[in-house]
Amino acid sequence: MSLAVFLGAGFSKWAADLPLARDLFDFDIEPWPREEKQLNCIRSLKERWDVVHPNGLAEQFVADILNSSNENRATIKWYLSRRLSELFIWQEYHHGKWRRHSLMIDENRRFRVEGVAMARDLLQRFAGPHLAGIVTTNYDLLVEYALGTKGFNYGIQGEILRGRGAYPLSQWRNPIRLRGQVSLAKIHGSISWDEHGRYTDGRRGLSGQALIVAPTPEKEPPRSLEREWTLASRILHQATRLLVFGFAFNPYDEAVLTLLSRAGQQVESVLLVNRTPNSEPASRLWPRANITTCQPPPEGDSVLRSWLSEGGPRR
Repeated sequence: MSLAVFLGAGFSKWAADLPLARDLFDFDIEPWPREEKQLNCIRSLKERWDVVHPNGLAEQFVADILNSSNENRATIKWYLSRRLSELFIWQEYHHGKWRRHSLMIDENRRFRVEGVAMARDLLQRFAGPHLAGIVTTNYDLLVEYALGTKGFNYGIQGEILRGRGAYPLSQWRNPIRLRGQVSLAKIHGSISWDEHGRYTDGRRGLSGQALIVAPTPEKEPPRSLEREWTLASRILHQATRLLVFGFAFNPYDEAVLTLLSRAGQQVESVLLVNRTPNSEPASRLWPRANITTCQPPPEGDSVLRSWLSEGGPRR
């Protein structure tokens, strides 16, 4: 039996306390001087929008800003990728000035970041020839840091990433290849990608040039991510078991829900891992599947172990 893993924003929240959509505009970043203007701009836009929309959703705010001026669109895109990069930035004093770095995928220091080891330990439970792959709506680098370049690929095993290897620069001359067997489909893009390629770190998230799909109602994937959606469909089509961690099944995520439904017709067993699990929308997507729910680890450990070892409890 083949297993597919689908990771929503709740996975990154559980592992590393990265914000859910409703928490994105907490402005919890340490801006560098050149970022102050952008941060003040987005804070001001949000304050004014909240006056008019006191009960509005963060996704609605993002959609409204994306439909405004070019400058505002660039600012909101910068903020979103910058907020989800904050956890993976480190600094050093070098040659008379402070320098900012984004963690390379293979750096040992990545395991000093809270949550990376938790993500690794969980994902290792699913490893094996039965794992069809991982699909995620998240554009942070938790999965990449957890697995390393020897543990995953973006659909092409052996693909070369742009950029250098782990800091310090001992291996910077060598091409950095994705040698892992686990396919990872990031259907909403990544803070380590831009329109020109895929990189060994999340620096695109610092510059605001990352290739990401902003969290808006009824968001649709851009053409530049067709490869990822095709890969996700292939992973889900292979699966007879599906583990869904931290996905809210919001009705406005129409494209994602359609992907899950169409590609998962052969799914026999689904495990929903969530703080507030809700099996009703999953039952509508996969009416013939056995739906089981549990809390994230450690509370849900026993159910998770049972489901993985037995292929999913029967109704």
